[in-house]
Amino acid sequence: MGRPKQFDPQAAVGEAVEVFWRKGYAATTPQDLVDALGIGKGSLYHAFGSKRQLFLLALRQYGDAQVAALAERLQGPGQVKDKLRNALWDLAQFDLTDPLLRGCMAVNTSAELVGAGEEAAAVIRGVFDRIESTLVAVVEEGLRTREIDSGRDPQEVASGLLATIVGMHVLARTADGPERLTRIVAAAVAAL
Repeated sequence: MGRPKQFDPQAAVGEAVEVFWRKGYAATTPQDLVDALGIGKGSLYHAFGSKRQLFLLALRQYGDAQVAALAERLQGPGQVKDKLRNALWDLAQFDLTDPLLRGCMAVNTSAELVGAGEEAAAVIRGVFDRIESTLVAVVEEGLRTREIDSGRDPQEVASGLLATIVGMHVLARTADGPERLTRIVAAAVAAL
């Protein structure tokens, strides 16, 4: 009798991210997950408990990656407005060039699971809170360097930028070109 196939749970969660991101929570079946992860249903449930628990792990991993990527885009030398413009445009470009038109998994989930899952809502709130905190830090940098008007409240500016990011993710899913998102990025940065 052969040894059971070993798998890396963290890598399996990464594979689950791709499935949930592409199909959404409701449309993803346990068989979809088994096929993507290359494990049996018993192993799936033994390792993760349920489809919902695996989904929450996937949503957290996705959120962690998105927050880290945004923070990395905003770090380093350079003018704050340039860093923000480039970060917003990078996000738009990713959405516009994604052949699967997946948008943002956190935004998609918030629309899909409205009122249906407090655990998922809490994870998404956490992702949005961390994105906003990252934006607050760069806005505060802009206030220190006087690139952003000193009368601006960093939290309000960051909330507006978060709303811009969420809106861009939604709009990009049906965009037939970059024009609208280009205008949104320009307007967001000009408003600083």
